[in-house]
Amino acid sequence: MPSQLVSDKIAMRAALSALAESTPATLERRFDAAYHLQAEWRGSHPLNEMAGREAILSRVWAPLIASFPDLERRDAIFVGGDWKGVTMIAAMGHYCGTFARDWMTIPATGKTIYFRYGEVHEMREGRIARSSVLLDVLDLIRQAGFWPVAPSLGVEEQWPGPITADGVVLTPQDPAQSAASLAQTLAMHKTLGDYNDLEHRGREGLLNMPQKQHWHPRMMWYGPAGIGTSRGLAGFVDIHQLPFRIAFPNRKGGNHYIRIGDGPYSVTGGWPSVYARHLGGNFMGLSPTGRDVTMRVMDFYLHHEGLIRENWVPLDILDLLRQMDVDVLARLQPFFRRGVTPG
Repeated sequence: MPSQLVSDKIAMRAALSALAESTPATLERRFDAAYHLQAEWRGSHPLNEMAGREAILSRVWAPLIASFPDLERRDAIFVGGDWKGVTMIAAMGHYCGTFARDWMTIPATGKTIYFRYGEVHEMREGRIARSSVLLDVLDLIRQAGFWPVAPSLGVEEQWPGPITADGVVLTPQDPAQSAASLAQTLAMHKTLGDYNDLEHRGREGLLNMPQKQHWHPRMMWYGPAGIGTSRGLAGFVDIHQLPFRIAFPNRKGGNHYIRIGDGPYSVTGGWPSVYARHLGGNFMGLSPTGRDVTMRVMDFYLHHEGLIRENWVPLDILDLLRQMDVDVLARLQPFFRRGVTPG
């Protein structure tokens, strides 16, 4: 017999896939099958936080189904585990569909889109009690033909699934391996937290500090739109870590709502999971604002050949930029209306 966790993952994956493929006629019934009566939802700006099934249905799912009428889920990672006595299910992948009607004022293209998501669902009585969902809204804007920020230092692309092609974990996993996966992630996190940015050791300091003990030589780091994807520790340092740590020196982590391992995968996330002050320049082309900011972040890790091989990082870039006085959707409204790209 499968474990309760495996049964929950199988049932929830089917429910979420059915929900994504709803029609207006079937949406409410499928939504009710997936969500608890006291459900809460929190996610990327401009959706943010809401409580109650009516709000979630009308503000999240109905507009999504209306804008992408042939929507479907394509999970690249689907895992689960126990966090503080609560069953958590986490997924990373893309919603695929035709962008047929405007969504959140972003103009429809009539073309295929791949709408990137990271999701964590807290389960209660077999249904979703709370969803944390980071949609890459900036990447959808990019696919619609607009780019409102500085060019990414990394590569902008659709995120691939794990190199091992086993990210949808629907079978029992070795508890020891699951625990080891999470322990390795937390050990790597500790090296990042212990590093003192104010010593100004630059690129070489980040390349040579103890994080290198945990990353695979062929590591891939998949960042959100606006930052992009990199390969190898040097690529990660160059396109993200060094600019980020210059801009937000000695930022603090915390407020995690998930830390799980599931076989060769681990997932962490917080709401928010980063507290920082914007003190340095050139992160996403912005001058320092001196403002205190928070960041909504998830991390999905593949542990392979004894090291962290791949890291997918949903991050609410629009919410972060908003705190730095850049309202992406507001600044794009004139261009959305005219259908032209700024610049």
